[in-house]
Amino acid sequence: MIMKPKIVVSSLDMDRLEALLDALPDAQARGQDALFEELSRAEVVEPAEMPPDVVTMNSRVRFIIDDTAEEFDMSLAYPKDIDGSAARLSILTPVGSALLGLKVGESIDWTRQDGATFTVTVRDLVYQPERAGELHR
Repeated sequence: MIMKPKIVVSSLDMDRLEALLDALPDAQARGQDALFEELSRAEVVEPAEMPPDVVTMNSRVRFIIDDTAEEFDMSLAYPKDIDGSAARLSILTPVGSALLGLKVGESIDWTRQDGATFTVTVRDLVYQPERAGELHR
């Protein structure tokens, strides 16, 4: 059974992500159907109302994939902010799309473009712009 918990997205992130998806070339946009679907079921809140334990854009999050022992510590980033460092994860990647809007402790089952599925679990939210008072990042 596919696990899809309720997600929360800030109005600012929603506006920026919708503009990003609209601007993608058709070949790339087809691969982003899962992100578009995720955004369509999100609860949208103002940045100042964002719960402090929700993964938002530019958040630094610790997570695991499936039940592996390896824990990742990365910042969820827009494609324009990807600088090649291992510390940034694009929202346009399957894992990036899966993380958006999850709360600490939540998991989500996600399907990659090749049809394989994986489970992402949020372990900790090291940094969240909204929690830090940075409401316009």
